[in-house]
Amino acid sequence: MDTDAVRVEHLRKIYGDTPVVDDVSFTIARGETFALLGPNGAGKSTTVEILEGYRRRSGGSVSVLGFDPGTAGLAWKARIGIVLQSAGQGGLYTVREQLRQFAAYYPRPRDVEEVIAAVGLEAQAGTRISQLSGGQQRRVDVALGIVGRPELLFLDEPTTGFDPQARREFWQLIRGLQEEGTTILLTTHYLDEAAQLADRVAVITHGRLRAIGPVAGFGGEQARTPRVTWREGGVLREARTTRPWEFTAALAERLGGEPEALEIRRPALEEIYLEMVDEHDAAAAQEAADDDAPQTPATEGAGR
Repeated sequence: MDTDAVRVEHLRKIYGDTPVVDDVSFTIARGETFALLGPNGAGKSTTVEILEGYRRRSGGSVSVLGFDPGTAGLAWKARIGIVLQSAGQGGLYTVREQLRQFAAYYPRPRDVEEVIAAVGLEAQAGTRISQLSGGQQRRVDVALGIVGRPELLFLDEPTTGFDPQARREFWQLIRGLQEEGTTILLTTHYLDEAAQLADRVAVITHGRLRAIGPVAGFGGEQARTPRVTWREGGVLREARTTRPWEFTAALAERLGGEPEALEIRRPALEEIYLEMVDEHDAAAAQEAADDDAPQTPATEGAGR
């Protein structure tokens, strides 16, 4: 069996003359949870939709569970689960009825009552989906995504509409799926969610993959250099150093005592991600400005 559940090589998607996914390559190992991060319009949703078989690619190669999703059949689709940002389930059905209907589509579905319990909807099992709150309907989306016992689960912003407690309960559900060996591709705007659940993280901006790696060391040593913050003269100051304790000792000696509001911390995934996006946005804006700037003809001034 191929050790990679997903293999993407030089993926491209072009609309007109505009590339929205531009030469993206990555792999996802079987049993791995992989988080694909990026701002709105970055190309991550298009990438995921190509992997799910919803959208055709313009170039490159893609393999998902050993098949090209653009041509794979129903047997392949029964092996994947998808939780979209909004699924639009039939509002006339109860939670239990909808899950039983979906479970019948799969060769080895999970027990419907177990799934209902797993997403915390026991009390609403007999309620029509149209009468549920937004957060409860989101739980139904998740239940429908996992009822078929997928080998590969796509989670697109899965905890949108969840309160903090519900999010943590959902994380426990995902950890249970991870222990069963389910491969998971997660997109989320909650960076703490990616840090909690993912084995590896990739960032895509302006259609290109900018960084990829394990959560623990994401961004490299420079991005994870500790930050020292303190208040001096009424001003909050900051420095980045690979030797924070030596720096703070020297700072205390200079100030004649422990600095006010002293804090030492290593940047979290969210800070590294935001800095990375800001840097690439600034570079893209500068590139666009350079392209739009009037060009001086090469022959201007010739012969003067």
